[in-house]
Amino acid sequence: MSKKIRVGILFGGRSAEHEISLQSAKNIIDAIDKNTYEVVLIGIDKNGGWHLDEGSRFLLRTTESELPQLPASGENLALVPGKQEEQLILLSGQQTPGSLDVVFPILHGPFGEDGTVQGLLKLANIPFVGAGVLGSAVGMDKDVMKRLLRDADIPIARFIVLNKYSATEVDFDNARDQLGLPLFIKPANLGSSVGINKVRDREEFDRAVRDAFKYDNKVLIEECIDGREIECSVLGNAQPVASVLGEILPRHEFYSYEAKYLDENGAVLEIPAKVAPEISERIRQTAIKTFSTLCCEGMARVDFFLRNGEEIIVNEINTIPGFTRISMYPKLWEASGLPYGELIDKLIALAMEKFEREKGLKTDRA
Repeated sequence: MSKKIRVGILFGGRSAEHEISLQSAKNIIDAIDKNTYEVVLIGIDKNGGWHLDEGSRFLLRTTESELPQLPASGENLALVPGKQEEQLILLSGQQTPGSLDVVFPILHGPFGEDGTVQGLLKLANIPFVGAGVLGSAVGMDKDVMKRLLRDADIPIARFIVLNKYSATEVDFDNARDQLGLPLFIKPANLGSSVGINKVRDREEFDRAVRDAFKYDNKVLIEECIDGREIECSVLGNAQPVASVLGEILPRHEFYSYEAKYLDENGAVLEIPAKVAPEISERIRQTAIKTFSTLCCEGMARVDFFLRNGEEIIVNEINTIPGFTRISMYPKLWEASGLPYGELIDKLIALAMEKFEREKGLKTDRA
């Protein structure tokens, strides 16, 4: 019998999307083939502490939201560069938990999806699922992402950027004159619809800007696109492929955090989306082009608006999309003929392929 592949599932994190990360991780842990993989659970609490293999604690549910929680307690773990057999070290020094063959980061938002953890894993010389440092950072920062897409002639919504130092330079009147009403205001570096507000008047504008600045030092003001919400999953490294399309039919005013994760009836996911074949193919090819333009690898979900039945507009990319039981990314691949467990296999294989390719690069002048 061949040796099992030791997979570290890394989840939680210092992010407003912490609970969603735990929910995604739970689904991966439930679905992964235990005959092929030895699973090592690594939970990051909201204070940034790393904890090892305490599944009974990791998957507790809160009474308020029915989402899991990870208490900030227990023995801390460190991931350090060094010898292969000493990648993981318990801070007590009582034991060395051993090495990992690959890491599956399922961290949503800052301190996990933005290149920070990816950089740490590269330093530790461990293969990991998903985009590298650059693709992760670019995909997380909606301002930089949109500018790169615009330069690549990929259609995006009009937007204005505010930061802590320029917030007073753009007021409600400026934004309304440039982008019309209503507007969407959101943190530049966050996901899962956290900190996003739809704005129709000055009072809502001021409140929404304050709310967005709670989560980031950079805020986007975007025009409101009146169109269908279409999503496409992308998978691969050098030759990525696109899934069938899915459509989100929100029952809330927009696809909010509550609609995504707390209200099972918050939205209807229509898979495959009812889109004309030629439009569907254009969206799929645009998803692949977006993925490649933003230097992504492994996986991503690209979100679109479809306006007037034929105008395609890229909304954003998610380099670590949700893996909950109602998440679009795995559902789209399942509808494309790739079941959840096989999707996990493919993502791990892509991670190891990328690692072997990068390992072949020279690091000296000899």
